[in-house]
Amino acid sequence: MGKLALAAKITHVPSMYLSEMDGPHKDCRKSAIDGHVEIGRRCRALGVDTIVVFDTHWLVNSGYHVNCAPHFEGVYTSNELPHFIRNMPYAYPGNPELGKILAEGATAGGVFTRAHDATTLALEYGTLVPMRYMNADQHFKVVSVSALCTVHNLADSAKLGAAMRKAVEENYDGSVAFLASGSLSHRFAQNGVAEEFMHKMWSPFLEATDHEVVGMWERGEWATFCGMLPEYADKCHGEGSMHDTAMLLGALGWDAYKGKVEVVTPFFPSSGTGQINAIFPV
Repeated sequence: MGKLALAAKITHVPSMYLSEMDGPHKDCRKSAIDGHVEIGRRCRALGVDTIVVFDTHWLVNSGYHVNCAPHFEGVYTSNELPHFIRNMPYAYPGNPELGKILAEGATAGGVFTRAHDATTLALEYGTLVPMRYMNADQHFKVVSVSALCTVHNLADSAKLGAAMRKAVEENYDGSVAFLASGSLSHRFAQNGVAEEFMHKMWSPFLEATDHEVVGMWERGEWATFCGMLPEYADKCHGEGSMHDTAMLLGALGWDAYKGKVEVVTPFFPSSGTGQINAIFPV
């Protein structure tokens, strides 16, 4: 019935919002913003009705969760970086029907997941930042999935991704996109030197490893990457332990995936971390 039309790993760095403002960082993240706009354009061309975001800023300490309220609206300031994202307005339609289908499908697939439709849960900026540039006209409905999973196994997150795709294909009448919203390596610059590292990686080791990973993705070396993902996420401080990436690859076939990624926004450093926008062919 339904279709997974587009899959991507995306950045959500708060300096994208800062990049809009007049001042010393004006347009510093134009390439990342342009990449989001392009992914939104492709979603439109593919007939996507709902964007599902695996959000590494939604922290959960038990279980898996789906935020599928009927509507999201508010003014957001980051509690983590309030000098980067402050007073950012947002409004997007939700999709309770799809959220429930995803949660029920994941649970049936062996990963217990709760859908939250009658909720005051707000969206986190792992969802809000990309939606600002992909979905400014509220064309797409939005569903957010918790991906900052503190006591969870990457294998379960991969299983969740696979089950959610199966649920879309078997029980949803529409087309969706799955976006893994998170960085590659994620070691922030030490306090006191943040400005110095605005456009730099924290270490040569992290930068070299990230570039090698992107090369694996472009070459389609998924058995190697999936095998090293737990250690990569640990030793390179992967954002949210890279549960978003495990979910995305689970939906695509994990180590049996045959695609070669298309880089939309080339790898770039941001505040010590490694970032990219890349489309994974479905």
